[in-house]
Amino acid sequence: MSKKHKGRPDGLVYSTNQEHYNDYEDGPADVTLDKSKQRLKVKLDTKQRAGKIVTLIEGFEGTTEDLEALGKLLKTKCGTGGSAKDGQIIIQGDYKEKIIVWLKDWGYFLTKG
Repeated sequence: MSKKHKGRPDGLVYSTNQEHYNDYEDGPADVTLDKSKQRLKVKLDTKQRAGKIVTLIEGFEGTTEDLEALGKLLKTKCGTGGSAKDGQIIIQGDYKEKIIVWLKDWGYFLTKG
């Protein structure tokens, strides 16, 4: 199921039985881990990108808003495009060394990958 279209985990789409609507409670909202507890991996990738190099930041655990905010900050610092989705940030170009330095300065924990 798409993260943008959060639905019921039991797959119920529509029911005329009103009891079905009252038995479901929303789960807790995603919580973003503290920067020092994040286990991020920074690597270069060219797979399925027609030979173009991108820098991948994987392992982010938290809300999509925080992921997109970090992605936007990195894109601005690099002066390039990219995207943030599914727990990873994609930055167009080879910015691995710069991103590693920035993430360490900002307090993120990086793992080798």
